[in-house]
Amino acid sequence: MRIISYNLNGIRAAIKKGLIDWLIENPVDVFCVQETKAAETDIDISLFTSLGYHVAWYAAQKKGYSGVAIFSKAKPDLVFNGSGYPMSDAEGRVIRIDLGDLTIVNAYFPSGTSGEERQTYKYQWLKEFYTYLQKLKKTRTKIIVAGDYNIAHQAIDIHDPKGNKKSSGFLPEERVWMDELLSHGWVDSYRQLNPDTTGAYSWWSQRFPSVRLQNKGWRIDYLCASEALLPALKLATILPLVKHSDHCPIVLELNK
Repeated sequence: MRIISYNLNGIRAAIKKGLIDWLIENPVDVFCVQETKAAETDIDISLFTSLGYHVAWYAAQKKGYSGVAIFSKAKPDLVFNGSGYPMSDAEGRVIRIDLGDLTIVNAYFPSGTSGEERQTYKYQWLKEFYTYLQKLKKTRTKIIVAGDYNIAHQAIDIHDPKGNKKSSGFLPEERVWMDELLSHGWVDSYRQLNPDTTGAYSWWSQRFPSVRLQNKGWRIDYLCASEALLPALKLATILPLVKHSDHCPIVLELNK
């Protein structure tokens, strides 16, 4: 099974930049996208269904903001919108599908870069989402948590750890949250399979065009797995040359 997670920074813009052609050339079993910035009715959904994908979509209440979707070749047994926390659900941040005994949670974590208020909410969201995941794991043991986490976990995951030690996305409290997650039954699939790989980033700032060319990025997108899936982890990679967004796709292959 091949799973891709990709923050599109607007699905309509990504489609205009050739997303569908890329998906035709790079078929995937499960395609998790974040920051759709659109309702399902805002795009021609047949672009995906004609390729054999079933669509699970969860938009934010605010138009043109946030939103997540999962495109899967197999029809989900169940689709769950939201995590049960009102503010997160209003912002369209979490969607879950079940495919047999496998559960895939696709999440768009809040960013705290716009100011103290959103950073405070980010911490609240992280606590709520951790509770959600730990509760889910009591009934579903095989889980993938795809998404834009908006956190670079370790110094190896960011091009300038010293210069960004006070930047949202690399703050001590955020990194400790990742520590807690990974010490309580979850595995960062990329780092598990590529423990020493440096320069592996999934997001580059758009403020300076040269940043991506120079690979001055952050690894803030993850496909984390519950420990029950550890024996099934086959390959994890990042595709920095794919450019429909300020992020790039990340890939996980499972032996099923």
